Amino acid sequence: MKLNSAKIKLDEIDRKILDILQSNAKITNAQLSKDIGLSPAPTLERVKKLETSGVIKSYHAMLDTERVGLSVNTFVQVSLKGHNKKNIDFFINEINKIPEVIECHHITGSGDFILKIIASDIQSYQKLMLEKVSDIEVVDGLQSMVILSTFKDSKVMPVPENER
Repeated sequence: MKLNSAKIKLDEIDRKILDILQSNAKITNAQLSKDIGLSPAPTLERVKKLETSGVIKSYHAMLDTERVGLSVNTFVQVSLKGHNKKNIDFFINEINKIPEVIECHHITGSGDFILKIIASDIQSYQKLMLEKVSDIEVVDGLQSMVILSTFKDSKVMPVPENER
């Protein structure tokens, strides 16, 4: 189900709620209400409104990839054999079946898609690429970029003020 993608008007309190929840989704409503200067009932009402309007899409636990044994992270640029709706839909359908592909973006430029792929080691990454990704029949070319180090990996988005 796709939610209406119309821009939602956010006031200063909504932006504070979003900033706090992005940094700590486990915060209690009591603490959140204290931090934003509202009583608990209207705070909860605002959070529910942000959820039902689709501004807050979900809550997640951010894992330490090294600790769970996923130490190989890559970006892979993918070119398709033909840039048409049928090939794009087929590729997206196939890529959604591969759990190691944690992001898939349709892009402009020399490639058609950029994937973020996570694997336990180089051997499992190589097997994934050979047996799954490059095996998708509409894939024409792949260019892998192994992430050596990550210096910023923020999931916190700056929430812009509404235009006046």
